[in-house]
Amino acid sequence: MCRIQGMYSSELSAADDPPVGGHVLIVSAGVGAGHDGAAVELARRLRARGVGVEVRDYLEALPGWAGRLLRDGYSPIVQYTPWLFEWIFTSLERRRWAQSVAAWFCGLAQSSVRGWVGGADVIVSTYPLASQTLGQLRQRGQLVDPVVTFLTDPAAHRTWIHPSVDEHLTVTAATAAHAAAHYPVSLRAVGALTEPRFRDAVESGRRRALRRELGVEGLPVVLMSAGSLGIGRVPDTVDAVLHHPRVRVVVLCGRNGRLRQRLERRERVVALGWRRDIPELMAAADVLVHNAGGLSFTEALVAGLPAITYLPIPGHGRANAAVLAEAALAPWPTCPAGLAEAIDTVCAHPRSRPAARSVLRASTRPTSSSTCSSGPRWDAQTRRSPISAPPEQRQRWTHGGMVGRW
Repeated sequence: MCRIQGMYSSELSAADDPPVGGHVLIVSAGVGAGHDGAAVELARRLRARGVGVEVRDYLEALPGWAGRLLRDGYSPIVQYTPWLFEWIFTSLERRRWAQSVAAWFCGLAQSSVRGWVGGADVIVSTYPLASQTLGQLRQRGQLVDPVVTFLTDPAAHRTWIHPSVDEHLTVTAATAAHAAAHYPVSLRAVGALTEPRFRDAVESGRRRALRRELGVEGLPVVLMSAGSLGIGRVPDTVDAVLHHPRVRVVVLCGRNGRLRQRLERRERVVALGWRRDIPELMAAADVLVHNAGGLSFTEALVAGLPAITYLPIPGHGRANAAVLAEAALAPWPTCPAGLAEAIDTVCAHPRSRPAARSVLRASTRPTSSSTCSSGPRWDAQTRRSPISAPPEQRQRWTHGGMVGRW
């Protein structure tokens, strides 16, 4: 497994390294684009090194109703009942009954996933519930092959972590440090799984041409991302950005056609649908404003584009925002005036690809929590998770052992 772990490095150069061989099973999920994006890029790097790869969708391992619940239920619940999604996210972290329900749910996929394994030398998960199913199989001795989880979120969560998974990998050391403070497992930062295009510099002429095509030349450009589904309080975020008197806003609406139609009539706003030229759009922008902290943020980090979190979606969006703000990777303003100030601050500093590479450089030593009592724990009496509030609104933590059991 050690040779295959080298595939995760964001600095991988297939031409400079000898073939590895072997076979890897990657389990992702078609919920949004972030999990699949990481899986596709990992598969590309592995195949470039002569590794046989199979990518499977975790939703296909579940009974039909369960797969549809995850695929079709995520967007509506986040968009229309955000309080419910936040409650589910927090309950899965702190409530044993919720963890038991999740364990039962993930158990429904065990038979299919076990059938996928075949002759795999390593199984990699880029989706939290898939990691739980694989961890269950390892725990029960029904899976002998090593299992690796690659966290696509900046904030760790109990659903990402399983004690029987052999290794947990993260994009940045900030995620590893955050997870080590809450879970008795070792994590290792190995860099981003993004397309090579995000690491390549875009010529200044092409940047100027694209800004001219979009009609945003001459002014600071804010690129807004709401993920592939275009969810969250996007119109409110656009209103907040437009409080800044001098910026133009380019909104990535993903596959949300209704959102695009709603925004494209606004002044100083360019609303775009699903695009494949995201690296060039990032090169044309001065700052990214995002609401989830997933793949778009990681791509911006690789591209050297400064990022700001604003009105993050509930659950993992708010948790990601808190980790990024604490690590000084992306500020989290909470009002239009604060957002305008953050835009001015990041636009005053030039884009820095070397700084991005420094953040993404893989760690050679794992970050670990040596004892369960060495870090802060979840306060079961607190209504809000301590990592789901802006730094200035964070409630005090109590210290001691971790709440709950595996």
